[in-house]
Amino acid sequence: MKILSVLVAALLLGSATGSVAAQPARILLIAGKPSHGPGDHEFRAGMLLIQKSLSQVPGIEPLVASNGWPTNPRAFDGIAAVAIYADGGTGHPAIQEDRMTILNALAKKGTGLGFMHYGVEVPKGDPGAAMQEWVGGYYEHQFSCNPMWSPEFVTFPTHPITRGVKPFSIRDEWYFNMRFREDMAGITPILVARPSDQVRDGPYVWPQGPYPHIQAAKGRDEVMMWVRERPDGGRGFGFTGGHFHRNWGQPDFRKVVLNALLWIAKVEIPTQGVEATVPTDELAMNLDPKKK
Repeated sequence: MKILSVLVAALLLGSATGSVAAQPARILLIAGKPSHGPGDHEFRAGMLLIQKSLSQVPGIEPLVASNGWPTNPRAFDGIAAVAIYADGGTGHPAIQEDRMTILNALAKKGTGLGFMHYGVEVPKGDPGAAMQEWVGGYYEHQFSCNPMWSPEFVTFPTHPITRGVKPFSIRDEWYFNMRFREDMAGITPILVARPSDQVRDGPYVWPQGPYPHIQAAKGRDEVMMWVRERPDGGRGFGFTGGHFHRNWGQPDFRKVVLNALLWIAKVEIPTQGVEATVPTDELAMNLDPKKK
């Protein structure tokens, strides 16, 4: 009888352990409020495309919070990773009210954090220092710059995020000259290219520039996507592309972001990366109503 009881207990424990292991990794995708003109900064439509692509990956539960910060205070419960694709600067949703405290607490628990396009820009000071801790760097006004250009991403580091990513080039508002941590601790550049002298000479989107320190760095490679492994065990990434919604139709542009979302959630990335197709007609879905 005692042996039977031990066997039953072991089976129950194994069942419980299996049920815990089977729980999907929940990724919260925060899409900012409507911004810019039609086809630009389509945060909600972009996150819904990403959600659909991630839904095809076993063990992932992607959730979208539309139009800014989630209103449900329990939206972050049990979340493996959070990604923010929204307007930044002083209006960045992550730095309003007590939200930096919320994200700091999540980071200390090892939750992954990702920021995309304008979402990588915050004011210097406490917000900038927080971004350097969470993901390694950020866009600093008039230190970084934001030209429209077509970088050539030809080579990639050996990293899980680059699995299956092929060389590509696409026109976007690719920011560069990020304000990285001085020690570069835990930071790995993912998308790197060399701007031409003409790109450095401007104009930038805003302010138009050019900035002398950007021009002085002619011939230098620049980082448009990077990742950081934090001492707390958490992971983060910054991705500066994403101005034009149509670019989510480019397979490698999309794949490197999908891979990054799995990586910060600590989910194994397939050998060939996340394979997901986005038909052209789906790029026209869920766009924000905007004046032309």
